[in-house]
Amino acid sequence: MAIGGVGFLNQINTTKSNYNTVLKQIASGSKFPTAQYGASEYAISRRTRAQIGALAQSNQNTQNANAMLSVAAGGVSSTINALTSIREQVIKAANGTNSPSDLTTISNSINQSLQTINDNASIQYNGMDLLNSDKNVAVAGVDGYRNVSLGNMTAEALGLADSKGNSTIDLSSVDTEKGLAKALDTIDDALKKALDGATDIGAAQQNLSFASANYTVSEENLTGADSNMSDTDMAKAIMQLRSADTQNQLAMYAQKMFMTNSASVLKLLH
Repeated sequence: MAIGGVGFLNQINTTKSNYNTVLKQIASGSKFPTAQYGASEYAISRRTRAQIGALAQSNQNTQNANAMLSVAAGGVSSTINALTSIREQVIKAANGTNSPSDLTTISNSINQSLQTINDNASIQYNGMDLLNSDKNVAVAGVDGYRNVSLGNMTAEALGLADSKGNSTIDLSSVDTEKGLAKALDTIDDALKKALDGATDIGAAQQNLSFASANYTVSEENLTGADSNMSDTDMAKAIMQLRSADTQNQLAMYAQKMFMTNSASVLKLLH
């Protein structure tokens, strides 16, 4: 009786262990929820998932940086529009048909444009000023850093105002060829800086978009590889779970019948 009891107990323990194994695989969604299910496979899956997480964060970093650059690009674009307006106002002021009142109006318009330029330079992303200093932003990824440069787009940095914020464009001399040429040179230099800044930002955004696409493809490929290796086949696992449960019930029933029959035999012997 002892041998038979131990045999039934071993069978019950085996079927229960099988049941718990499949249950953990279903609950975790992985064929290797811990190292005991396959040490090498578990290690490979863990390393792969760590790389997948790093790729996902790298992708998020590039997207955040691209969003920041979009804000900066909007500020630079507005500055280019303001510089275009200033250039037109200077040419207008150079015409000999303007009255003193007209020149005052033009001067006020130029000063408003300079204020717009400074407002654009103060534009922020996530609490950070973007265009009022020569900022260098590092974008981290699994393949290292990408450095994005943002130029100083203040009126002073563009040569349109002095350190006190006063305009460097002298309307009183634009009615002469030399005066007009000097004013236009100042504005054109500022416009070149702004256009260079816009070009740099556009190139950086394109580079980040390519990086994001590469990260996405790499993440998808690794996710697919890890899924093929370690994901639980749910349909198969559920069938195994039902089979293990049935075997467990049969083993318990057999043990019960064995114990009942053994008791009956002992009763007859007495």
